[in-house]
Amino acid sequence: MSALITNGFIFSFMVMLGACTTRDKKLDVEVFETSASGNKLRQIRTFPAADETMAIKLWPDQKFQTITGFGGSFTESSASLLNKLSRENRDKILEAYFGDAGARYSLTRTHINSCDFSLGHYSYAPIAGDLALKNFSIEEDRGDIIPMIKDAMAISKDGFNILSSPWTAPPWMKDNNDWVGGKLLPEYYDTWALFFSKYIDAYRAEGIDIWGLTVENEPLGNGNNWESMHFTPEEMTLFVQKHLGPKLEATGKGHVKILGYDQNREHLQEWVDVMYRDEASSKYYDGAAIHWYASTYEVFPDALQYAHNKNPGKHLIQSEACVDAEVPHWQDDAWYWSKEATDWGWEWAPEKDKPLHPKYAPVNRYAGDIIGCLNNWVDGWIDWNMVLDRQGGPNWFKNWCTAPVIVDPDADRVYFTPLYYTLAYFSKFIRPGAVRIGFENTDNTLLVTAAQNPDGSIAVVVFNPTENEKPFRLSLGENSTLLKISGKAIQTILINKRTTDNE
Repeated sequence: MSALITNGFIFSFMVMLGACTTRDKKLDVEVFETSASGNKLRQIRTFPAADETMAIKLWPDQKFQTITGFGGSFTESSASLLNKLSRENRDKILEAYFGDAGARYSLTRTHINSCDFSLGHYSYAPIAGDLALKNFSIEEDRGDIIPMIKDAMAISKDGFNILSSPWTAPPWMKDNNDWVGGKLLPEYYDTWALFFSKYIDAYRAEGIDIWGLTVENEPLGNGNNWESMHFTPEEMTLFVQKHLGPKLEATGKGHVKILGYDQNREHLQEWVDVMYRDEASSKYYDGAAIHWYASTYEVFPDALQYAHNKNPGKHLIQSEACVDAEVPHWQDDAWYWSKEATDWGWEWAPEKDKPLHPKYAPVNRYAGDIIGCLNNWVDGWIDWNMVLDRQGGPNWFKNWCTAPVIVDPDADRVYFTPLYYTLAYFSKFIRPGAVRIGFENTDNTLLVTAAQNPDGSIAVVVFNPTENEKPFRLSLGENSTLLKISGKAIQTILINKRTTDNE
C-alpha cells in the first residue's frame, strides 16, 4: 500500500521543502501538520513571509536518551472488534498503525490473562493446584489477540517490540482467591515466575517474540474494580530478584526485559528507591514502567528526572495512557481539540488531588504528555487500546474509554480521531534508536522536542496549543529556515541527512 487515504488526505511523505531565502537554502526540511482547522498529517510546502517572533535552535551535540519506540496496545477488546469488521476495514486500520504509509508503530503492549478490556475473566492456568502448569494454554488468545498481532507483523516493515503485562495471577494463587485485589501467596512465587516463562514460550511457538514484561499492571490497585493484584515495592523486588529474574535466566530468556512498577508517576520515586537500592535489587530490572492517570496535565518531571538519575542505564517507559471515563465522540474532530474532556479524577479523586484533574483537550493532553515525557528521559510511550467501539468498549467492567480509532462494527464504519494523527507525529518520524537532542526554544507557549534518527535525519516536533498562528525560525548550526505553525496544531519537521551531514 503506497498511500493511506483517510478523510480526503493522502499520507505522502519525503518531498523536500524548498528554501525561502538565500539564508535558508542549506536547511532542507519536510513539514507535516495536523490542526484543529482540518489538516491531518498534511504536508506543508509553502510558508508565506512573516515577521520572526521566535526561534528554535537545535543542538545535536547535546545527546540524551536513546528512543525505544512508540505505539499502542493489543487488547482482546480491540482484537475482537477487528474480527467484526470487513477485511477491507480491518486491513485499513492495521495499515494505518503499522504500515509504512501510516504511523509505523514500533513499541506495543498486550495483556497476560484477562484485563478490564477483555470480554470476560480468563487465565491461561485455570486449574487450582497445577504447580507445574501442565495445563497452561494460551487458547483464549488464538481467536483474537494472536491473529491481530500476526497481521500487524506481516504489515510492519521494520517490526515492533511487544511489552506484556499481567493484571492478576489466577485467583487460586492469591490470598483472596479472587480476580480483583489480593496478593500473590508466597508459596506460589515460583509457579508465577514459571507462568511468565511458559507464556513467552507459548507466544514464541506462535512466531511472536515478547520483548519485555512488566511484573504487574498497577500494583497499587485500581480501587477494587477490575482485575488486579497488589505488590509493595519490596514484595515486587523480592519476586523479581529471587524468582522471576532467575527463572527467565535459567530458561534461556535472560534477554527479555523486566520492567518494575507500572503505575502512576506520583509514586515513582518510592518505587525506584527500592528497585535500584543496590546491585542485587536492580540486577534483573531493565527499567520502570509508568502511567499518566495521576493528572490530566501534569507530567511529573521531577519524578521522571529522579528515576533516571537513580539508575541512568535503565529504561523509563510510559506503558499506558488513554482518555478514560469518556464515551468516544463519533466523527467530531472539534471535541478532541476542545477542553471538554474529564477523567476519572474529575469526580472520584480525593479533594486534595482534584486540582490535578481539570477539564482538558485530548489532543493537548497527548501531545503535551509525550513531549514532556521525552524531554524528561522517557524512552518509550505506549497508548492503551488501539481500537474501541462507539460506546468505548467492549469491556466486561464497562469502564468506557476512548481510543485513537473508533469503529461501528454493525455499520462497518471507521473513524480516525485526531488522537491517531497526534500519536503518528512521534511514532512515524522518531524511530527506534533515535537519540533525543538538545534545543533552545524562545517561545514558552510552544512545546518542542527533537531527536536524531539512526539514518542521520532529525525530527523536530512542535505543538502549538494557542489559537494563534506562529512563525518561527528553525536553526541548525549556521543553517536555518523560516516556518510557520497554525493555531491549535502539531507539526513534525524533518531535516534530512544531507543537511545534518553538512554540520
